[in-house]
Parts: sequence; C-alpha cells; structure tokens
Amino acid sequence: MKASFTKSAVGILFFSWVAGCTPAQARPPAATTATSAAPRSESVGKSPWGPHDEIGALNMMTPESRTAILARLDVRKVYDLATDYFQGMPSFDAFGDPHYQIWMTHTPRGTGVDDPAKVGHAHNDKVSYTGDAVSMYTHTGTHIDALNHFGLDGEVYNGVKADEHLGDHGWNRNGVDKMPPIIARGVLIDVAASKGVAVLPNSYAITLADLQSALTRQATALQPGDVVLIRTGRMSLWPDRARYGGNEPGLSFEAARWLAEEKRAMVIGSDAFAPEALPSPRKDNWIPLHTYLLAQRGIPIIEVINLEELARDRTYEFAFIGAPLRLRGASAAPFRPIAIPLQPKS
Repeated sequence: MKASFTKSAVGILFFSWVAGCTPAQARPPAATTATSAAPRSESVGKSPWGPHDEIGALNMMTPESRTAILARLDVRKVYDLATDYFQGMPSFDAFGDPHYQIWMTHTPRGTGVDDPAKVGHAHNDKVSYTGDAVSMYTHTGTHIDALNHFGLDGEVYNGVKADEHLGDHGWNRNGVDKMPPIIARGVLIDVAASKGVAVLPNSYAITLADLQSALTRQATALQPGDVVLIRTGRMSLWPDRARYGGNEPGLSFEAARWLAEEKRAMVIGSDAFAPEALPSPRKDNWIPLHTYLLAQRGIPIIEVINLEELARDRTYEFAFIGAPLRLRGASAAPFRPIAIPLQPKS
C-alpha cells in the first residue's frame, strides 16, 4: 500500500541544484542533540581540527577506521554507484552552466588525412589513432561538493574569505583537490522503500521520523564517521531529463541536522541533484542545507549517486570507497564511488 504524503506548497517549477591535525590524530566532534528545525545562527563554522583545516568532517577518517572497514570486505560483489557521462544527460543548466559535451580530436580516418605526426599513410593506417575532449560543469553526473561550493557572507568553511583566497583560477583553500580518498562505512537509508513508493513526490521533505522509520525497517544503526546515502528513488527516472530534474525531494533541515550533529555523519549523499527538498521553505536562503552542511558543518555532499542496485539487493551497510578528480581549486569534481558489502563482525 502506498503511503500518503502531505502536500507542500510548491511555487513555480524550480531547478534545484546549483547544486590542522593529521587524520591519524583526528577526533570527531562531540555529538549534540538536534531539536530545532531552524539553524541557531548562520555563520561559517570553525573547524575543531584547527585553523588550517580544509577537509572538515573527512578528518574523522583514520588509519584505524580504514583498516577496520577494509578488514570486513566481502568481495563477491562490487557495486558501481556512478552514472555514465554522455551527451544529453540530465544536468543542471538553469543558471547557464554548460552541458556535458564530448568531441573527437582525432579519428583513424581524419588522422590519415591530416597526418599530424608526419609519419605517412602506412603508419596512420596501422595505428588507427582516436582522441577526444570533454567539457562540462564540475557539478555534472555523480560528483562530490567541496567545502568551497557554498558559504555565508563571503566566507566558506573555517572562516576562509573569498576576498583573500579566491583567484582567477579557483580557490587556494578548501578546494576539491584537498579531499583525500574516502574509505569508510557506508549506509543506505532507503526512504522511498520505507514509504512504499518507487519515487518520493516532488519537493517532499524527508522528516527525522522518516529517517528513523527507514533505519528501523532496515535494522540499520548509524555510527559516527559514516557516509550516509539517502535514496529518494529519483535515480529510477534517470536519464529522463524532464522527470529527473527539478523540485527535488530531499532532507528537511531537522533531518539533516540530526544526521550531522547527533549521528555525526562524515559525508551525506543523495540520488537527486540536491540532498535537500526544494524549493526551499525559507525566504532568506534558497539552498539552506548546502550552506549548513558545507559552510557550517564541513560535511561534503555527494549528488546524483546511483543507489538503485544497492536498494534492489537490500544492501544497507557496506564499505564505501571513492575519490574525486583532483581539480585544483574547484568546487566539485566527478566522483566514482564503489560499495562493497561487509562480512559480519567476528
């Protein structure tokens, strides 16, 4: 039986995504109890790992935490959580950012005609050279947002000021190139399945009770330092551009704050263009979960992640392994995450 939903007032159709110490010394910040649906204040967070920290919650990874998760791998199946990149794929372009484009720079027949290496037809016919180039917005396909993606009042996480650290070729602080490879426990929270629907309705705001109900249904418990992945079912609509993008369902502020502060999630991801329900219910901040998670809490965001196969197999706990391209100073990068199921603890 399909669950019933309370309709949110949705305005015009809105395309919603604009979308110190070493790790070995890291200690996660203490848990707090999230009781309010509104932020206490909106200013950038100062890192508990010191004034020079640029990776925020990723400091929760340690050699010990990585060793513990890798020791439990059940490698009989590996899940690829990334989308393909292809011309015409769904992407955020409402603000004028470029679509994914690919073009050929060399082809076997063209090389035979142009002879760029000046080696003659016999060589060119033999080696059949192909080359290509791509162009795209860095927030395209499966990607991870860096801590410089959104800020507050001209600053990004840890008090890094745009006037001092943003040049013509990107940020010199908090860029995606500073992120280490992520190796951690991953947890899928399948909210769509818990609600009895294939896809959550447009702009549905996932409540704290929704998260807790889904975790109870799955018999899954969150731990500090988890990579928490929220399934809304949107990826089941991929690659239909008209149906996949716009008015995303996603986390309410209360639910996100519970994950960040009480459960101490290290990374939060979604199968939609954004982790939050959009349009924003607030009149003063059109993207409040992005500013809260990135600028205030230092928690990276993964978007457009494919959770369908994990959901079909009811694989809710796994080793999460992934790394972004090291695009210096960029606010995001393509991301190829994999999930490997875990053996029971001995």
